[in-house]
Formats: sequence, structure tokens, C-alpha cells
Amino acid sequence: MTAEQRLADRKERLMSAAYTLFAGPGFNATTIERLCAAARISNRAFYECFTGREDLMRAVYDRCVEETLLAVSKAIGEAPPDTDSRIRAGIAEYINFVTRDRRRAKIMHLEVRRAGDILTPHRQRAVTGFTQIIEENLGEVPGEPGGRLHLLSLALVGAIQELLIEWVLADVKPPLDGLIDTAVHIFRRSFG
Repeated sequence: MTAEQRLADRKERLMSAAYTLFAGPGFNATTIERLCAAARISNRAFYECFTGREDLMRAVYDRCVEETLLAVSKAIGEAPPDTDSRIRAGIAEYINFVTRDRRRAKIMHLEVRRAGDILTPHRQRAVTGFTQIIEENLGEVPGEPGGRLHLLSLALVGAIQELLIEWVLADVKPPLDGLIDTAVHIFRRSFG
């Protein structure tokens, strides 16, 4: 392998280790030494790939968000053209995709917050991305000025996040269909 390929391989191994450890014991309990042991690399090699744990968390979080945005956009694009079907498809895909791997759900909805203020801009960028998907698929809502549409879309993103935090933390997981139906109900009541 070339030096570039070795670096890419180390980065990928660290991201894989972080995906599991940040979602398992959690961001705060995961040391650089533990990440390096799981990835089978030296501490020195870690710093050739990332500036610190927060930088690694950012990379893992951003990947989770990108994959989720792609899945949601695809589901909406394949849904029937009416607004209700597109929104239901988007909400269902978001919840199903994020919960398909509990690690993704935990990183996206809990651990990113625990990582601290340094990741706030990344989290806000993700919220903006999901809010824009809602706004783009609603178009104009009769009687709703654009500013209110944005705030309602933002509130829906927040509601879904809280539903998923409940799912991650609950000893007895609420059924996914219940989460989807609840989010769709909130959407319909807000925009209906």
C-alpha cells in the first residue's frame, strides 16, 4: 500500500472503531487509547488521521448524516407525487434508516450532544439539511408565510429527534410504526 492508502485505511479503521465505541460506552467514556486499541493502530497514527476525539466524532457524525440524507431523499423521490405520501415516505425512511443500526441512532441523537459545543455547528447543519427537505417537499402551504413554514419544519425535525432519543434510551423500545405514526400526526396537525 502507498502511504496515502495506509492513511486512508487507518482513518477508516478509526471511524469503524469510533462508530462502535461512541455508541457503546459513549463519547465521554471512549479514550483515544481505547480507540487506537480497537482500530489496531498506535496513538501517534491516530494524530496523523484526526486532531482529537471531537474531530473523529465529527467525521463519524457527518457520515451518518450524509447517509441518512441520501436515504431520505431517495425515499421521497420514489414516493407518489402527493405531498402527504412524500412526507410519510421521508419520515418513515428517516426513522427506519436511523434505527436500523442502533449505533447510528445513538450517535446522531445523543452522543453528538455529549461531544460538546465543538460539534454544534455540524449538528445545526444536519438540522438545516433535514428542515430543507421538509420545506422543499411542502412547497407553499396556503395561509402559511415562509417564515412560519421554516419554523414548523424545524419543530418537526426536533420532534422526530426527541422520539428517537426516547427509542434509544427506553428499556422497552416503542414500536417504530408508533414513532412514524406520531411524527406523521404531528406533521399533519402542524401543516394540515
